[in-house]
Amino acid sequence: MPRTRSLVQVDVFGTTPYSGNPVAVILDGTDLSDEEMQRLARWTNMSETTFVLPPSVPEADYRLRIFTPDGELPFAGHPTLGSARAWLDGGGIPRHAGHLVQECAAGLVTVRRSEDRLSFAAPPRVRTGELDDGQLKRIVAAFGITPERVVAHQWVDNGPGWAVLQLATAEEVLALEPDLTQIPDAMVGAIGAWPEGSEYAFELRTFAPGIGVPEDPACGSMNAAIGQWLTSTGAAPSAYRVSQGTRVARAARIEVSADKDGTVWVSGATDICIRGTVVL
Repeated sequence: MPRTRSLVQVDVFGTTPYSGNPVAVILDGTDLSDEEMQRLARWTNMSETTFVLPPSVPEADYRLRIFTPDGELPFAGHPTLGSARAWLDGGGIPRHAGHLVQECAAGLVTVRRSEDRLSFAAPPRVRTGELDDGQLKRIVAAFGITPERVVAHQWVDNGPGWAVLQLATAEEVLALEPDLTQIPDAMVGAIGAWPEGSEYAFELRTFAPGIGVPEDPACGSMNAAIGQWLTSTGAAPSAYRVSQGTRVARAARIEVSADKDGTVWVSGATDICIRGTVVL
């Protein structure tokens, strides 16, 4: 029988509320089938809708399932932070002081609490290295640029299948007018540097036609994997800020930092904008 469940909508990474990337969080996903979860995620039409469940391992505080309009993801960044905020707001008590542990299909993800900010530890990448020539040519063609404008390229896949092209400047990234019909299954980003002394180090755009999201306003998982790549090679400092969402009328700020042991943390604002119920 359908029953009423708590729903929270959290704006993640916004410089002000309603300027980042929203996630819909169902705080009790028990007894829901895969099809019921997918139907709701398709209906909300957000980049992700999540369902909180009891953990299946003793180390975790809760288990999370993450759905896009087109399918389920093993891990995603802004849903991780938004769901953690919703769980805490709903009365969740972490097993450990100062941090909580989320269980998802990609494994266990640590979420650190610091004053009014939450940060997640970047999970391991499942694929790294440069793109092959065929993949690179398809993306370059879809982006409408020449290969010479690509400074570097890399698989930055921590579950969703991300790849990224680095261009010389943030302005070049913002000027892109990609034809996603040429890469309908792609999960790809473009990143470029702002001038030294700017508020942000990089501008990032994320395109995910492969899961029904043409352009994501703010992507935590891609920022996490790019952070692992750039900080490990010395192409970025151990702490920096990324601007995202400009071309889709958002204003997101993502903070990336790397510990001495190489652990990369991604943090940003998590503002609860809607509290309500849903009948499922």
